[in-house]
Order: sequence, then structure tokens, then C-alpha cells
Amino acid sequence: MKEYIEELTPVVMVGLRISESDEEFDHSMEELRSLCEACELEVVNEVTQTLLHPDNATWIGSGKAEELKLMVEMTGAEIAVCLGNLSPAQMKNLQKVIGIAVWDRTNLILEIFSRRAKTREARLQVESAYLQFMMPRLTGMWQHLGRQSGGGGSRANKGVGEKQIELDRRQISHRISELRKELEQIDKTRDVQRRGRSRDGLFNVSLVGYTNAGKSSLMNALLEMSGPETEKISEKKVFEENMLFATLDTSIRKIDIPGRKPFLLSDTVGFIENIPHDLIKAFRSTLSEVKFADVMLIVMDASDPHHRMHKKITEDTLKDLDVDGIPRLYVYNKADLCDKECVPANVPGSGSVYISTKTGYGMEDLLNELKRIFTEDNREIDVVVPYSKGDILNRIHNEAEVFLEKYEENGVRIKASCRKALAEYVNKRITETAV
Repeated sequence: MKEYIEELTPVVMVGLRISESDEEFDHSMEELRSLCEACELEVVNEVTQTLLHPDNATWIGSGKAEELKLMVEMTGAEIAVCLGNLSPAQMKNLQKVIGIAVWDRTNLILEIFSRRAKTREARLQVESAYLQFMMPRLTGMWQHLGRQSGGGGSRANKGVGEKQIELDRRQISHRISELRKELEQIDKTRDVQRRGRSRDGLFNVSLVGYTNAGKSSLMNALLEMSGPETEKISEKKVFEENMLFATLDTSIRKIDIPGRKPFLLSDTVGFIENIPHDLIKAFRSTLSEVKFADVMLIVMDASDPHHRMHKKITEDTLKDLDVDGIPRLYVYNKADLCDKECVPANVPGSGSVYISTKTGYGMEDLLNELKRIFTEDNREIDVVVPYSKGDILNRIHNEAEVFLEKYEENGVRIKASCRKALAEYVNKRITETAV
């Protein structure tokens, strides 16, 4: 993919209001500004237009396009970033009028992802989404090479530009096919790793939610609770920053807090309104970690006045991923930034908890809620484990809460509370031993 200069690039934002209220439109424009900042772009001005529907030719209409052209000349903007998803024709026509590059919202998000992706998997996923986005936008990119007229439909009668587009499309299709195969192989490796982790018998907890709600901050806060700050803990921490899409790569950490049952915690890419379909499709394998979770922590920014809308967007995205039926706990982060009157007391079993990863408020309540969810499907076991079956005894010690352990003639008598799956496994193994 194309490399961009790291310095701030001046851009002008272009907004088109169709049916949104003033508040909704202002929020969308502010979010677009935040996306620009996350992409290291400097917004030097903005232009807005109100229409009943987008103009078929230039998206904002010919008159507003000319106004935008004048603003570009005055401000020296190098890119026009549009609030919306433009068709290839609209993007080409608007770019022709104003004389600078035109990015729509999808283009901007793809650029952010290309800069943020660190792991090989994330880079492959972003490249796949980027190529699928570029495929229908190749027309017009090679007009400077000329165009022959007349003739039939054979390739020999086509202009140099048209030939180049065909070559580009073939190369892009071939590359997308290669990326798909590589991602499928990575997905198989991920499945092997997942099966290995499942043998440890630890609960899997997934952090999901709107971008910049504080998922990475929550993971780091729980890692800090696992023990005093050491070099080992620091190495496990994930990158966190107050910006949209600060992290893209899925991170899985073992949370082992003294006095608490250890569990695995995964941090996934954040969601956003109208997230590009190609990105959801490309990141489906990464987001599949959510499918194998025992609990989902849906993290929201309680201080954001639009957090209810963000909650709906998150739930709609999860619905697209087919993850219904997994227990959910709604975590309202950044409670320290809210008015105290607006923060309700945390009630056990309510399905939600208010926390602050910065001050530590509500973190113990969160852990108590997780323990409640972990144990609500537990089974009581009362078995005698033969001395020859040390592996069974080891799993019970690691995964269950032991009430009684007594050494008898035929083995170790164990009374414990554990997950249904472990109870069935233990009873089956001991029955087989008896036979």
C-alpha cells in the first residue's frame, strides 16, 4: 500500500446533511474531525451542504463544488475529506472540479487502519479491505495515458489507459485471492492456539465496544491488579491512547488477580457507526474471538452523551457477527468524568457496572459480577479420584473451587464447585476408571 508522509497534512472537511437533525449532524462532523486527527490530518476548514439527496454527479452539487474549490485554493488543503461514502463517479467528478484528492469516510478509516496495523494478520486484513475498496475506483486513474476511439470490443482497440485498468484489476484480483489464502491459514493457526487455551479450562472474556471507549485501558488496569508493576507486567500491557482506533490487533492476556479465579481476556478492534462492510468482512477472523467467549464485556464511555447510540451500534455489529446467546455485561467506563448524580450505584446482578479505569472506581464490583457469571452455571461434585489419575486432580485444583479434600484408601475425596463441562468430564473419567 502507498506510504504517506508522517507530518500533518492540511485537509478540508465536507459535510452533507440530508435528513439528520442538527445534533446528529454536528456529532457526525465532530467524529469525522476526530478520525482526521487519528490519521494525522490537520483540518483547516469545513464546508457543509444541505440537500434532499446526494447529487449524482458531485455529491454536494456543482455550485457547492465550486465554493469548495475556492476554499481549497485559499487554505492550501491537500485533501477533501467527505462525511459519507461516495460512489466512484462522484469521487472522480468532485476531484476533477476541486483539483485535489477526495477521500470519503471509508477511505479515511481504511487509511487509519493501514497506519495502525502492526501484526502481520492485521496488515493482511487491511490490505484486503483496501484493495476491495480500490477495485471499482480504478476508472479514471489512467486517463492521462490517452484513449483510442472506435473499433470493436477487442483489447487491441482499447486505449493505453483502458489496458492499464484491465491489468490493474487482474493484479488486484490475484492479490486479493492470495490474501484470502494467507488469512485462511492464519485462521487455522488461531484455531489451534484457541484449542490449546481451552485445554487450560480458563474462562474466556472478550472486550467489545465502540472505539475509544476504554477497552485497552480496562485490560491494562486488570493487568495491574494482577500484581505489582513489574517489567513482566509492563511487557503485557497493550497500547492505549485517547483517540479513535488506537489499537487494531487482537490481544489476549491471562488475568490472574490474587484471590480471584484467573481468566483469559481478549481485546478486539473497536466499532464505529457505518463501519465499512469490507472492513467487517476482512476482520471477521479476528473478531471471531468473540464467538468463543464465555462472557462479553460491552465497554462504553459513560461520559459521552451519545453512549446510548454507541451501545446500539455495538449490538448491531455483534448481531452481524452471529454471537447471540453469550452472556453480556455492560461496562460503563470513565465514570469519574460524569456528574456524580448521573452515576448510579452498582447493583449486583443488574447486568451493568460503572467503573473508572483511571481511579479504580467500580473495579472490584466488575470482578464480582464476572465471578457471578462464571459460577451461575456451576455444578457441585463429590467424587473419589484414584491416586493414579493425577491429571484429573490437577484439573480440579486449577479450575474448580474446592470445599473438601480428604485422602482415603481408594483415592482423594473431593467436594468442589466447578463448570458444568468439567463436572461432566470428571464424572465420565471416574466412571470409566471404575469399569
